Amino acid sequence: MKLFIIDTIATIFFFTIVATFNELIIAGIEPSQVLTTRLIMLPVMVATGRPYGLWRDTLFSYVLPQQHVAKIALDIVVFLSFQMPIYAGTLAIAGANMSEVTITIGSAIIFTIILSRPFGVFLDFVRRRFGVSAFQS
Repeated sequence: MKLFIIDTIATIFFFTIVATFNELIIAGIEPSQVLTTRLIMLPVMVATGRPYGLWRDTLFSYVLPQQHVAKIALDIVVFLSFQMPIYAGTLAIAGANMSEVTITIGSAIIFTIILSRPFGVFLDFVRRRFGVSAFQS
């Protein structure tokens, strides 16, 4: 349960800040739509924070990347494969039109390439600070 809480809080903190910036500044989504998206994403992040962490842990334990570049690449693949479909659906539910969804997802992919490894490092850091390991319940 502790790992569920830690992964969820880390996910909410990190990605609420990043996604809000992306939606407002890059994609130009109306503030009311950003608020709606963030409110929709809150329960989504609660529901997916730990499964994402588990997905990441599983792929990292399977691949066992040793080099820094391999860890970066794996974090990018993990994030894209897990989060992008969820994010696109959420934007559509929030009322973003196809153009806005396309622009937002496009810029989110760029942000993912840039931020997926920092998030992985942040997640590992938060876990260490709270004394939990990847497969602890």
